[in-house]
Amino acid sequence: MLSVVRVHLPSDIPIVGCELTPYVLHRRPDKNISTDDVSESAPLDGQFLRYRWYRLQSDKKVAVCSVHPSEAATLQCLGCVKAKIPAFKSYHCTTKCFSDSWQHHRVLHDRAASAMNENGNEEEELFGRYNNNNNNNNSAAVTQKTGVETWLEVGRYKSYTPTAEDIGQVLKFECAVVDVETMLPVASPLTVLTSRVIPAPSPSPRRVIPVNGVDVMGKLDLDGRVSSSGTFTVLSYNILADVYATNEAFSYCPSWALSWPYRRQNLLREIVGYRADIICLQEVQSDHFVEFFAPELDKHGYQALYKRKTNEVYNGNIQTIDGCATFFRRDRFAHVKKYEVEFNKAAQSLTDPATILTAQKRNALNRLIKDDVALIVVLESKFSTPTVDNPGKRQLVCVANTHINGNQDLKDVKLWQVHTLLKGLEKIAVSADIPMLVCGDFNSVPGSAPHHLLARGKVEPTHPDLAVDPLNLCQPHSKLSHQLPLVSAYSSFAIKGVGIGLDKQRKRLDPTTNEPLFTNCTRDFIGTLDYIFYTADTLTVESLLELLDEESLRKDTALPSPVWSSDHIALLAEFRCKSRPRR
Repeated sequence: MLSVVRVHLPSDIPIVGCELTPYVLHRRPDKNISTDDVSESAPLDGQFLRYRWYRLQSDKKVAVCSVHPSEAATLQCLGCVKAKIPAFKSYHCTTKCFSDSWQHHRVLHDRAASAMNENGNEEEELFGRYNNNNNNNNSAAVTQKTGVETWLEVGRYKSYTPTAEDIGQVLKFECAVVDVETMLPVASPLTVLTSRVIPAPSPSPRRVIPVNGVDVMGKLDLDGRVSSSGTFTVLSYNILADVYATNEAFSYCPSWALSWPYRRQNLLREIVGYRADIICLQEVQSDHFVEFFAPELDKHGYQALYKRKTNEVYNGNIQTIDGCATFFRRDRFAHVKKYEVEFNKAAQSLTDPATILTAQKRNALNRLIKDDVALIVVLESKFSTPTVDNPGKRQLVCVANTHINGNQDLKDVKLWQVHTLLKGLEKIAVSADIPMLVCGDFNSVPGSAPHHLLARGKVEPTHPDLAVDPLNLCQPHSKLSHQLPLVSAYSSFAIKGVGIGLDKQRKRLDPTTNEPLFTNCTRDFIGTLDYIFYTADTLTVESLLELLDEESLRKDTALPSPVWSSDHIALLAEFRCKSRPRR
């Protein structure tokens, strides 16, 4: 006989737009314990598992704070009421909460006229509309009464995605063993209740700031992209792999906001909202790429390419190994070629496999083999580039996406990895006259040796980072150079020019390096690790995604937070291909 042993939820705080998938443990007729589904189409001994989701129908619907959604609201912004802003955005838990969030909250008032869609259902626009297919919309008429409580059926699948209608209400999941012939339960169902559904926090959108001297904000076309003929946008973002998002590492982040079901939807909403033509993501787990990001971004017109880290050092579940994922819009680019860089292989090539390894070479391999990778993609543009002198020539773009080793004690390894990547890109540059972009998490702060190599084309022999080279991996120092004219995109904020928001952005740069003050912000560290470099002889920067200020992030202690779901911030730049002489 089939029987349900246990039912529980991974998180008891349901959030609008975040799929809830209960853990169901059952005993099969052969006495084995399993979590596999037993469907009506494949019953066991004439029995199957039936799932139902209900919402408590109550007049005592509790309003929750829009800033701290796990707290009950005690006041409402009257300005939001007058502007007809969705009610759940107008609530606050305390007067201090309202006062502290005013700078961001008043943006809602400014956007009120355009925020509502034609049907007035902005709640659905805000969160989770990408993955709401598991809800049964035809079950709304079914009710269940237990004593004085009335429960409205809202779903007939194992998973359920809360909607705006569920905010402030309790949900109930029910699992019953049902006879396939009578369609009646053979025993009392097991149920589990959630706490009240809370809305997903909605951050103020980050603006795109022109850096070409035009005194206007970047205008958005109907697709939401910056409307400028012949340009394209590139996004680089370390999304924080779930395997690293532990409560121990980020104890200041609420557990519900750190859970992958919440973070994946929040990240997807953010990434899709930027509408970049090319997306470079780091720390994308293999299973999450296959099961979530590739299919979800495919719905938005993106083709996906992926390079998983190698596993010579990693000894965990191979499906949770992270890597680099590059996406591009099919209507804007076509895939030409892909190069995969495995730094482990590059390390092994330093030794002659036909000879017996010396102790020094063996130590060098042990120090260099860290499983890190890079993904290089060559794309051909499908849009016109009127500034190019050869109108009949194919316009190619080479995009490198990498995640350099994060061990701060291995300065020589970081430098060696960056040098290896740049030498590979130089070979591509020699074979093709092509603009280049080098994006990723370099785990190197501005002024470090890897940053100098990228931004200045060389590392001075006196650089302090070179003192850490126990195996002489970076010798001779004269080899630490390259010929690519790379420039950091965000240094464009430092140039003189007139434009709305430019002065504010310059204050968010380090004046000594012209790099952002930070791209990574945790409780224990704040600094810049992520960059978008470009070849200045072939590309020019038109606009940049605004940087965030530390004060606003510290309200939630650090990143990740309920608002931003990674410990890094996204970087985005708009580029235009430069005019090139005929060859």
